[in-house]
Amino acid sequence: MSEPIRMRTPRTVIRLLDPEEAELLRRYRVENREHLRPWEPLRTETHYTAEGCRLAIEAGLEAARADRGFPFVVLTPDGSEIIATFTLANVVRGVFQACHLGYGIARKHEGQGLMVEALDAAIRYAFGPLDFHRVMANYMPRNDRSGRLLARLGFEKEGYAKRYLKIEGLWEDHVLTAKIRAQG
Repeated sequence: MSEPIRMRTPRTVIRLLDPEEAELLRRYRVENREHLRPWEPLRTETHYTAEGCRLAIEAGLEAARADRGFPFVVLTPDGSEIIATFTLANVVRGVFQACHLGYGIARKHEGQGLMVEALDAAIRYAFGPLDFHRVMANYMPRNDRSGRLLARLGFEKEGYAKRYLKIEGLWEDHVLTAKIRAQG
């Protein structure tokens, strides 16, 4: 990862954050704390502090440098606000060439097509420069919006995992989906 990764869509800029931008991430996390709570693991109070955000950004940059994961933010064109976040995580290379996709969007930006726009760019980047063969994304059965989003992006259901991830302190079932690169 020698050059900074940057993607553009008609309405967003997508990139990794710099540690100096911790306040931008803190504001997104605090403003969307209740909105995102049902879909995330339990969070400590540190998650919502500038220092916690700075440490998370630094860890994310190290993960990207090591090709382990890519924690992107989706920004307004002027870079003043985080619209959404997504991570290409759990990178496995070798014969698998795959990652998991996780994502969330700010409450005030829901329903405008911004997530599909950003994730479409992300998937093209994953299958292009990152050279993944498979991108996997899983969602809780009660999260209809997420299921529809993934279907719209071309993800196919591959299975159902009982008590798959611990979300908000409870082991939650998940629908397993994946999108596979068309060629290669």
